[in-house]
Amino acid sequence: MEKSTSLLSMEHVSKSFPGVQALDDVNLYVDAGEVLGLIGQNGAGKSTLMKILSGVYGVDQGAIYLEGEPTLIRDPHHAQTLGISIIYQELNLMPNLTVMENIFIGREPGSSLFYSRKQAQQQAQTILDRLNLNIHPTEIVRDLSVAEQQMVEIAKSISRQVKVLILDEPTSALSESEVDTLFGVIQELKLNNIGIIFISHRLEEVLHLCDRVTVLRDGRHVGDLEVRGATKDDLIRMMVGRSLETYFHQDDPEVSRAIASSEDIVLEVRNLSRKGAAQNPTAEVLHNVSIGLRQGEILGLAGLIGAGRTELARCIFGADSFESGEIFLEGKPVTIRSPQDAISLGIGLLPEDRKEQGLILTMAVRQNMSLVNLDAFTRLGLVGEREEGRTVQDYIDRFQIRTPGMDRRVVNLSGGNQQKVVISKWLMVSPKILIMDEPTRGIDVGAKSEIYDLMHQLAARGISIIMISSEFPELLAMCDRIVCMTEGRVTETLAHDEATLEKIMHACTLRQHAIIKEGAEA
Repeated sequence: MEKSTSLLSMEHVSKSFPGVQALDDVNLYVDAGEVLGLIGQNGAGKSTLMKILSGVYGVDQGAIYLEGEPTLIRDPHHAQTLGISIIYQELNLMPNLTVMENIFIGREPGSSLFYSRKQAQQQAQTILDRLNLNIHPTEIVRDLSVAEQQMVEIAKSISRQVKVLILDEPTSALSESEVDTLFGVIQELKLNNIGIIFISHRLEEVLHLCDRVTVLRDGRHVGDLEVRGATKDDLIRMMVGRSLETYFHQDDPEVSRAIASSEDIVLEVRNLSRKGAAQNPTAEVLHNVSIGLRQGEILGLAGLIGAGRTELARCIFGADSFESGEIFLEGKPVTIRSPQDAISLGIGLLPEDRKEQGLILTMAVRQNMSLVNLDAFTRLGLVGEREEGRTVQDYIDRFQIRTPGMDRRVVNLSGGNQQKVVISKWLMVSPKILIMDEPTRGIDVGAKSEIYDLMHQLAARGISIIMISSEFPELLAMCDRIVCMTEGRVTETLAHDEATLEKIMHACTLRQHAIIKEGAEA
């Protein structure tokens, strides 16, 4: 594609940081009215390339053309004046202000002396109508859902006469219906000749939404692919250099299956019930839940939003209390009142939100990794840094954690490497049971495969794993048994050999179907 015919073109772009070549001779272009998917593993260079485009970084080499004209983007504000806007996963809104105040912040309608609330409301309503959004301009942003707040970000970009809109993992916190709404808005933007760069780890969404895909690997431009006729396997092969067949690779599946067939029940939960939904404190979020976990087994928990999977995990780990029920470890009843009780019993939890609950982002890899097991390195109140360092480095080497050093702040690592740090933290205390809540969320396909291999290795060593995942194909490939939950209830438990996508989906909607049927009969 010639640069003169593209809305945006980035040509032969290179960028380096001390000790790291982040981008090496990368090309990217997007046309007006086109949705371009930008994919690659964590660390492939996607974020660096977009930070250059949005004015955060300058280029070492290469050129940027906007509507055929060579363009030097000085800073983020300059990028916005040029019509280039980026919406990050962490939304950049003022929660205590109204929708219209957020849309026009810094550019308030009215005269130089007086802000015109009426004019702001009218202009904001025009933009919201254009996007077919049922959001009132005077609503306070903190009262909106995550999806609605995201739409406000898009409306803010529209108010700046956006030409190129960059969406960074926009669906990561959205429900299925909210994703559909977002995709409808994107189609509307296409009709208005806005060029869209869509960054996502969810390859099914890329194939559904995008017109074309640009793939980066290790800071290099692997190539471009027209989405029409492309498959998920095609994208994975370009991203990681191998096919979908090896995606859920395990070193020795027979070993894992043999251990999982053991009748040794390590953990048993009997008739556990808990109240305390945020919207209705008297409502039950768990109702008479019973599960059993065998030694060396990977037990999946499947369910839709609100099924109670995370709530069950938190009760087992002692993070939440429960009203009734019993927990047994190796056949003996135990009382778990706190995470410290769970840890002392050999239970670890990888939380769903690793950044908020699994890591201290401002601390180093070393400190995060040794945090739970700090007593093992402490003598007379002092941490033995040499012994701690040797142990941390051993885990860095063993799990191939990509970091310049153990004293690097964990916030600077990719999502996959952050997750490996969390796993290492728990393995340091030699757990018997590891609860992994959405262990591959927000992680690229290459890092996912590494996490899968690691889980199989742990199971082969006899560690029992409870795996919570919203991706049913992931559970089918990884788990020895799958417990299906709906509205805080266990509806069915499926063995590996009998589980199918259809059976899991049926079991995970069984309660809703019953309620709908009861309502119809009434």
